[in-house]
Amino acid sequence: MSNTPMFERYWAIKEQYNDCIIFYRLGDFYEMFYDDAKVGSKVLDLTLTARAGVPMCGVPHHSAENYLAKLINAGYKVAICEQLNLAGEGENKKLIERDVVRVITPGTVTEDSILEDSRNNYIMCVYVDGSKGYVCYSDITTGEFKLQNIESELESGLTDALSRVMPKEIIGNKEASEVYNTLPITRLGTLPRFSCYYDWAFSKERCDKNLKSQFGENYKNIFEISKQGLILTAGALIEYLNETQKRMMKNINKMEIVKNSEFMMIDINTRRNLELTESTRERKKYGSLLWLLDKTKTSMGARRLRKMFDEPLISSRLINSRLDCVEEIYKKIILRDKLSEILSRINDIERISGKIAYGSINPKELNSLKNSLKVLPELKESLATSNVLIKFSQEIGDFSSVTQLIENAISPDAPVVLKDGGYIREGFNSELDQLRKMKDDSAEWKQSIEEKERENTGIANLKVGYNRVFGFYIEVNKKDSNKVPIYYERKQTISNNERYITEDLKKMEEVYLNAKENAIKLEAKILTAIKETLLEYVESLQKTAKTIAEVDCMLSLALVAIKNNFVRPQIGKNINHIKIEAGRHPVVESFLKGVNFIANDTSLNDDDDRIMVITGPNMAGKSTYMRQVALITFMAHIGSFVPAKSAEICITDRIFTRVGASDDLAFGQSTFMVEMSEVAQILANATQNSLIVLDEIGRGTSTFDGLSIAWAVIEYISKNNLGKTLFATHYHELTELEGVLKGIKNYKVAVREYDDNVIFLHKIIRGGANKSFGIEVARLAGVPKEVLSRAKEISANLEKVNRKLDLDIFKENKERAEDNSKLAQSILSIIKDIDINKMSPLSAFDILLDLVKKVND
Repeated sequence: MSNTPMFERYWAIKEQYNDCIIFYRLGDFYEMFYDDAKVGSKVLDLTLTARAGVPMCGVPHHSAENYLAKLINAGYKVAICEQLNLAGEGENKKLIERDVVRVITPGTVTEDSILEDSRNNYIMCVYVDGSKGYVCYSDITTGEFKLQNIESELESGLTDALSRVMPKEIIGNKEASEVYNTLPITRLGTLPRFSCYYDWAFSKERCDKNLKSQFGENYKNIFEISKQGLILTAGALIEYLNETQKRMMKNINKMEIVKNSEFMMIDINTRRNLELTESTRERKKYGSLLWLLDKTKTSMGARRLRKMFDEPLISSRLINSRLDCVEEIYKKIILRDKLSEILSRINDIERISGKIAYGSINPKELNSLKNSLKVLPELKESLATSNVLIKFSQEIGDFSSVTQLIENAISPDAPVVLKDGGYIREGFNSELDQLRKMKDDSAEWKQSIEEKERENTGIANLKVGYNRVFGFYIEVNKKDSNKVPIYYERKQTISNNERYITEDLKKMEEVYLNAKENAIKLEAKILTAIKETLLEYVESLQKTAKTIAEVDCMLSLALVAIKNNFVRPQIGKNINHIKIEAGRHPVVESFLKGVNFIANDTSLNDDDDRIMVITGPNMAGKSTYMRQVALITFMAHIGSFVPAKSAEICITDRIFTRVGASDDLAFGQSTFMVEMSEVAQILANATQNSLIVLDEIGRGTSTFDGLSIAWAVIEYISKNNLGKTLFATHYHELTELEGVLKGIKNYKVAVREYDDNVIFLHKIIRGGANKSFGIEVARLAGVPKEVLSRAKEISANLEKVNRKLDLDIFKENKERAEDNSKLAQSILSIIKDIDINKMSPLSAFDILLDLVKKVND
């Protein structure tokens, strides 16, 4: 069996696509052989059989999509090998011609059952040349095609790009693979393996040819590509797409260059720590900020909102333009309700237009497109009622001719399966209507032939009949044989009658017998013509889809703002601080049932309030508070209203977080090593315009080592002006830094102690905590009383040890530290002499006034 011509062809194809599982079409099945069959049987839970010693298994071709989804999700590539002719056709009468018509990979999927409606499916190409790096990524279902030059340090710049795009498939040159495999982000298991692509695919001549073919002769001028590396990266990606898809992707018609300076950079750790798009524990959308903000009505809007999360803006003009739109919808209830109703009737025009370009759209999807396009005039009219939103109205195209074409041509209840026809509307094509009539109205057709032949021959009892053996025939009684015309050809003699056939009847018989098949073929031809007509609308459909997605996002943000009592933040270049009044954590608040969230203020600037050192017990809300400041800052940069009474947010170039404990044992990194690696990345990349959130730095090692590292980190941030910082710690010694290092202020979480119990007030107030209430928290957790009692005894003993700081540790700030120490001693001595029980309110005020004067002086 393995030596047959069919298998010779199979091995030739397998050699060419050796990194793919071959779906080899045999009749109504896609068969897999040898190692492919072993993999397929395991992943797809199929029975592995063998014929003549050849392992094999298969799936029905009409339900192959579900099996493809499992293989693609498992990370495999699949080459679809189809039959190109029927048996007995073509030059070789004995052998059916077969070849690969498409390679399906994780980054080139177009099947709806495999794709996620709410997120893009990107394939990325990475090209590295020495210290320079370039990326190009595309979603072939939407036509998006973007280029980025890695302008910063290569490893961190590539990590930022990967964190933002999160591609499903990555290809590139060998040098890029070497860099990629050393990146910490690749160890998280959220990115695919890197596939090295052919060296020749990155040649200048080849790439130039590919880009000219895809985008036109003047692509360099049109898209202002000046970097040679970008040309090689984009050209290689087009090469790969051509190789796998075997067709021109006409919806990929624009290139867009992404500049690093356009967006706030957020690394993968920060995205995870802030739970922007998925929860940390379940790694699902539920419980994330995206889950809270996503009230979009369309798949296009859902993808756009996620992209806004991936690309927070740092242009105050663009941010405020978005905020204007959200505010307009927020204020106008009639407009808001109307937009909600209209958008809920619009299907995924963006991906449908991709299917038009791809040539894979079916009649059912054409009806979805028609129904969506019918709604657009209403949408345009509603948007035009607002001076703020009218710009969107003007960007929505007129598709009345497309709507009319589909309305006239496609049956409203077109079937999903096309092989039996029935999807072209009656009355659209007269030839098709005639074929259907011949097929469906055989009695009427035979009667008309009878009447015609009776008139021509004068034989009154002439009949037209049909049977499966002889087909159509004219039957005449033997007594009328002398009236039979000479062009009648005798077909059969029966007892009293003779049966004849004529050339006209033969032709009509052929037409009738083939009517169904011809009708199906004609329907396919008509559908192809409709697809070709629609190709010229792809670009305008894409533009309209993007506009609809943008409006959907603005509506979603407005709906969430109303429901959750969010306010518009003030953000712009003239604001150099983060000032939040009564800020709240948006997601935590949404989960509180019947409990008011304790709101907190925040004041961070570039001067005296640059670093907040926050002390207090675990469970008191330090992490929630710091995260909410980061989330409010993030939300403002995507153009969202924020959970606060008021908020003034400066333009922030990056948000960094170091929160929680984790390890990377597979790569030999302990929890503390991971912590220090993340701290190193923050200190290396933060700027004065960054927001830094650090939680419990140094806790993964000994107390003195941890304290030393935490102290040095704060000093480094302060001296190098690395941005506004929230620094939570249990090292109370760090509160000594206020007044010594510029910009540091102490804050603590307010608590109340009552009867050996601690009550968390979740309120952030000025000052430093003098204890961490660890034993009290242990009691709440259910630690045995014996352990708690002994812990208290040991703690009291340890606290007797004098650990007075040597002021030399402050180095150049020693004099300031000495002054602070003297001031503190002076204040303490005054407070010690106070008998609060005998003090009048006026005396208390006088003493407080004196203390304030001492501090200010």
